[in-house]
Amino acid sequence: MEFNAIDRKKPMFRIGDQLFEYLSDHSRIAKLPVSYSDLLHFDGSIPQVSPSGAPTLWNTVVLRPQDQVEIHEHLVALYQLLVADGGMVDHLQVAGIDHCTYGNSQPFRIKILNKINDNHDYYYIKRADASRVYGAELEHMLSPNRINYILDRETLVEEHIIGVPGDVFIQRPEQYGGHLNPVRLSKEFVKFNERCFVRLLGDMRAYNFVVDVIHDVDQVQYRLRSIDFDQQSYEGRHRIYLPQFYKENVPFVTFAQQFISSETALQYATEERALMRRRYHLVRGQLRRLLSIMELDRISTEEHVDLLGRELARFHQDEGFLTCDNMGKLLWRHLHVRLAIDPSAPSDGTA
Repeated sequence: MEFNAIDRKKPMFRIGDQLFEYLSDHSRIAKLPVSYSDLLHFDGSIPQVSPSGAPTLWNTVVLRPQDQVEIHEHLVALYQLLVADGGMVDHLQVAGIDHCTYGNSQPFRIKILNKINDNHDYYYIKRADASRVYGAELEHMLSPNRINYILDRETLVEEHIIGVPGDVFIQRPEQYGGHLNPVRLSKEFVKFNERCFVRLLGDMRAYNFVVDVIHDVDQVQYRLRSIDFDQQSYEGRHRIYLPQFYKENVPFVTFAQQFISSETALQYATEERALMRRRYHLVRGQLRRLLSIMELDRISTEEHVDLLGRELARFHQDEGFLTCDNMGKLLWRHLHVRLAIDPSAPSDGTA
């Protein structure tokens, strides 16, 4: 078993005009009442700890008194724009603002409280990054999950994705959702592994995805969902895009090896590719447009593109990968080969 390593922090890539136009056409663009940079002017922060007292990556932000009322009003309005297209609700308030300086997007996590029933929800404000946007769009189109976000040039706002962090869940999976179904959990990890590889989403270590436990009559079902799309088609080694090779995911791999055979795992991966093929045909025109834009965009380095092209050429036994000079072309050819879909290029106008 080989473990992946991502040695350097990925740079941020700006949202280009063509990608911005695409997002506008698909209702992803909005004029936001507050920006990421607005939230950076806080007065101080307090480190957060977990319920067990362990340190976390989050700090609670303390705003300046003269700014708090206005910013809270803007944050409530932004939440309503995200979840209800701007429909106003009077009984919402900001219950907390947290900041994480770890990772590429260094997000703010906003906690919104319903004053009537004490129910709360979260959403995130991040620095906009083209890699993350491409990743979110591909997740929305090729996975069974829907992704809700809006963008205003330099600011990205994302809906909270519900689930138990993978590294927390796998320590005691039997305590979440009642009776543990090991075969279904193993099946979902195999399918998740395949989904990430097919669309070249990297860095799916256990803390970058969540486990959603779904009750199904008298059993439970599982859905593994990515919550981090920063490493979309950036790294050069093809195993970076296979969650099974991360040391953080060894517990999931070991668990699956105990309950399903390699032949069964191969069957589940084949089933997932068939589902992704159907999803592709449903969004063929939109996906081709996105990839044609991606072909003209810079979201990686020449070294990574060259390395990934050589590795995918060996993996697929297809020298056509060696002629791909950017990540958009590599991803398109990889989708064509892995899903056995039509080989015409996304930029050829045959959407």
